Amino acid sequence: MTPDRQLQWFLRFVGGVSLLAFAAAIMPEKWMIEVAEELGFDPFPHSPLTFYLARNLSLLYGFVGSLLLILANDLPRYRELIGWAAIGTMLFGLLQLLVDAMSGLPGWWTVGEGGSTLAGGLLLRWLEQRARSTGTPRDTGADRAGFEESPG
Repeated sequence: MTPDRQLQWFLRFVGGVSLLAFAAAIMPEKWMIEVAEELGFDPFPHSPLTFYLARNLSLLYGFVGSLLLILANDLPRYRELIGWAAIGTMLFGLLQLLVDAMSGLPGWWTVGEGGSTLAGGLLLRWLEQRARSTGTPRDTGADRAGFEESPG
């Protein structure tokens, strides 16, 4: 499998899994409470703000998944953006580790969330760099817009 295909499949996998977060956004409150209690987060604060934040975070993850699927469909066009997404994901993972630790969440949660995000960003960066070194050059979109690139 070529580096471009590996990158494409990774983006599709993470994007597809992230789309599942849309379901959590419409999950009944009772289920949210039950899941939180199963994970050991007891008591779950029964507040409109808590449910608002949980649902909006789920929407955000689903939206990110949608964007990753779009990026996966045109690697040459979005190659530079994928590189920035990898850097942003690594930074986000580091910030998750910090915020989770500051919030007093259990270590397994902190490492699982922030650590997996950081690892995913590192893997995305590695795949993107490998694909960049062997892949199709970045598409400027000029041909699709009906313009020809000027030589030189």
